[in-house]
Amino acid sequence: MRVALCQIEVGDDPKENLDRVLAAIAEAAATPGGCDLAVLPEAAQVRFGNHLAEAAEPLDGPWVTAVREAAREHGVNVVIGVFEPADADRVHNTVVGISSDGGIAGSYRKLHLYDAFGDRESERVVAGDRPVVLDLAGHRLGLVTCYDVRFPELARALVDQGADILVIPAAWAQGVFKEEHWTTLVRARAIENTTWVVAVDKAPDRTPPPRGLPGGVGRSQLVDPMGNVVADLGPFPAVRVLDLDPDLTARVRERLPSLAHRRRDVL
Repeated sequence: MRVALCQIEVGDDPKENLDRVLAAIAEAAATPGGCDLAVLPEAAQVRFGNHLAEAAEPLDGPWVTAVREAAREHGVNVVIGVFEPADADRVHNTVVGISSDGGIAGSYRKLHLYDAFGDRESERVVAGDRPVVLDLAGHRLGLVTCYDVRFPELARALVDQGADILVIPAAWAQGVFKEEHWTTLVRARAIENTTWVVAVDKAPDRTPPPRGLPGGVGRSQLVDPMGNVVADLGPFPAVRVLDLDPDLTARVRERLPSLAHRRRDVL
């Protein structure tokens, strides 16, 4: 399986952000050997700090429709974060899976809202109510959005539902120890579940964010089921297509059967 980590910059103009998304998908598809799945950041539609309800669209709106057309044109499956309308002032922070024929395979609304480090995502976002595993690109993808990665029970629930790859779109904000938390937590979710993790953050801002909100850290990663970091994209915008060997999961679980050793009788 060929997976593209599309670490793009996300700014304040949804049209400019869409252009970056479409260019990243095209670049991934044009890579020698092609690409099966392109993963883009959380909130790729518009940067946090804007009035999200003004940018939000239903999944059949023009922004997602353009991404669907690109997926179909290039024959690439896509996972990307957008905003859906929820009520007059708030939105859903949604990750949508798009198949290579342009169809919507499913969507996930972020469960854990980022009311931490002085931020209050819940003032702008309505939380989802269920974990989601998508059938996409020939695999069962468990969806985790940014702050969700701090909650290991979500990742474990997704694996219990049959997820064989965890996909984590993020807009992970800079801050004290935040970069260390991001890289550590992404690896931890791979190690404890003996599964592949595809984690894609937005690139750090090159222009000052609105109202002084911190930018992203980058550091998008592909981590294998043993916790080995196959790739780390660092701090700059990049599109990297990498090989993901799904058979490695079974080999690791044969050698390290920690999931089978769970004490379900007491936990």
